[in-house]
Parts: sequence; C-alpha cells; structure tokens
Amino acid sequence: MAAQKRISYVLFDMDGLMIDSERVYTDVTNEILTRFGAEMTWDMKAGLMGKPEREAAAHLLSFFPDIPLTIDDYLRERNELQDERWPHVQLLPGVRRLVQHLHAHSIPMAIATGSRRRNLEMKTAHLQDVFGLFGENVVCGDDTWITEHGGRGKPFPDVFLVAARATLRRAVGEKGVVGELEGDLVGEEHRLERARGLVFEDAIPGVQAGKRAGMHVAWVPDPNLLKLETQGLHEADRVLRSLEEFIPEEWGLPSYT
Repeated sequence: MAAQKRISYVLFDMDGLMIDSERVYTDVTNEILTRFGAEMTWDMKAGLMGKPEREAAAHLLSFFPDIPLTIDDYLRERNELQDERWPHVQLLPGVRRLVQHLHAHSIPMAIATGSRRRNLEMKTAHLQDVFGLFGENVVCGDDTWITEHGGRGKPFPDVFLVAARATLRRAVGEKGVVGELEGDLVGEEHRLERARGLVFEDAIPGVQAGKRAGMHVAWVPDPNLLKLETQGLHEADRVLRSLEEFIPEEWGLPSYT
C-alpha cells in the first residue's frame, strides 16, 4: 500500500457507485423490452455500464435487431420512465459516511460522471446532505468542456482529469494541476499529482478511465458483475463489495475513528 499512502484527493463516479440508479436503469429497460418479448441480461448490461448514453443505447439495441425501436425512440421512452423514478433513488451503503467524513477533514473531492447534468440534478436534489458537500466540484458528460473536446466518455480519462484539475485548483491552487489529457506530454510533476488521486468506480470502463488518468482506482462492482468473467478487463488497485468496506487510513486518509 506504499503508493496509496500518497492519496490526497478523491474522485467519485455517481451511477451505481453512490446511488442505486443501476436498478432503475435495469427495471426501466426491461419494462420497455418486455413489450417485445425480450429482456436485458447481466452480460448485456455489463457492456453498457459506464458508456455515454447514445453509445450504450446502440449497444443494447444491437442485441435485438428485430425490435422496431430507433435509438431516439428508445431513449425518449426510457428517459420519461426514469424521470419518474429519479426523485426517489437512494444512496448505496457507505456513501453518506465516507463523503461526510472526507468533507469534515477538508479532503478535496469531486464527482466525475457521464450523466447529463439535468439527470444528475434530478437524481440528487433529495440527497443534498451528501451531494451538496461537493459544491461546484461536479463534472458531467454534457458539460461544455467535455462536449467541446469531442465528448469522449469512459474509458477515456477526460472526465477524471477535468474533475481533478478543477477540484485541485480550487483547493490548493496551481500547484495542484494534473496536466492535459491522455496523449499529451505529461511531466513528472503532473504524473505525481495524478498518482495522489483515488477514483471510486463501479463500472469496468470507469476503472479503465481512472487508470488511464494515472490515478489509483477502487472498484465497487455490482455483485452480478463479479459473477461474469471480468478478470483481465480491469486493473483496479482494490476491489470492494461496498463503500462500507473502505478503510481510509490504508490510503493515507484520516481514519473514521
């Protein structure tokens, strides 16, 4: 754990990691597919997790070429059904305790999600005792910087690097800059700053994005995902069954006690 003891800032994915939104995605998708005698299985769902919205929809519908739904039709119906459920989605175990703990100890933290900002607001408006603690440190998949630079979703590292830069600048000034995106020349100072970051993710593309950003990653997968053959598809530094298993002091962060 020697490398992990340098952790000084934390980045969170949101869907399936902080809130139980994956259950909503599954229920709504199967509600639509059932009309056509079809069902999304977990091996299908695993290929959707962490992908941008349209890419995920195209991947899903590719399994059902005989279903008369366009991507736009599917997304329109899916979004309507989801919007009814977002105001009631709940936090997953360990989230409230960890976020409030990090905030109490002034650990820089941010949310880096592929969700659209309007969806994030609907999902979190009733959970502001947790999400309100992030302030402006929230990066969404449709934010201007991301869309103007090609809108690359996970497994590209863009959203984590953008979140880290914004969060560290607010917290510690220019000395916390982590450099430009993957593929640019990254100096040793930037590499070291990236290595001080810890990413929490539930999806394999998110784990890959965190590692490509040069950060440490704790993977908190759905138990159904662990049942699939995922060995070699991720390079997570730690696998947790839930955030309740996270021990801050093992990463050089303040202890709960």
